[in-house]
Formats: sequence, structure tokens, C-alpha cells
Amino acid sequence: MGLQWMVLGYVVAAEAAIALVITLPSPKLVKSRIVSLVSLLLSPLAGVIPFAAFQLLDIYWKNEHRLICTSETCTAGERDRYEKSIYKAQRNALLCGAACLLYWSICAICKYYKKIQSLEEVEKKYKDQ
Repeated sequence: MGLQWMVLGYVVAAEAAIALVITLPSPKLVKSRIVSLVSLLLSPLAGVIPFAAFQLLDIYWKNEHRLICTSETCTAGERDRYEKSIYKAQRNALLCGAACLLYWSICAICKYYKKIQSLEEVEKKYKDQ
């Protein structure tokens, strides 16, 4: 299970880097090349959405079937293990949410940039007439 979370963590880090790169100010030619490259990468990266959804379902299932240790008969070690599993589940849920949110924001940024480019082309066409 740890490998899945490590992969999802790397994907989130890569998405954050991509979002940072496409939002940084740069010359139009460089920006258009970056956005076109990122747009090509969006289709293969779409697999992160079902992967994150599956991981969220896994977290939910484990939460529903977790042994609850709240009574006085629990030892300190059992209580610590229970709390640690809760913190891990919360961290992993945030990771899944971040993966989906970053993917959506990258898609939206690329869409808006392409729309701006098309509007600039239309404006240039009207100025030339």
C-alpha cells in the first residue's frame, strides 16, 4: 500500500510543479509551447482521477471496518496505533483531494489560456481588416 501513496505523492508534486510553471509569467512563445505540451500531457494524466477515487474508496472502507479503540480496556500502544491510522487516513484523503484539485486547475488554466489565444487571434484579424 505504501507504494500507491508514494506514486500519488509524486503525481501531486508533479502536478503542483506543472501548475506553477504554467502560471509563471513568461514570453508568449514560451508560454504557448508550455501550454501545448501540458495539454498533450493532460490525457495520460487523467488516470489520476480514477486512481485517487479508488484510493478514497479504500480509505472509506478501512474507516468503516476499523476496530475502534475508545474504551478503557485499550492499551496505550493500541490507542497510539489507532490514532496513527486515523492521521494516515486523513493525510491520504488530503493527498487524493489535492491530486484531483490540481488536475482540474491545470485543465482550467490551459483551457483559459487557449481561449485567450483564440480571442487575441480574432482581435488581430479584426485589426488587420
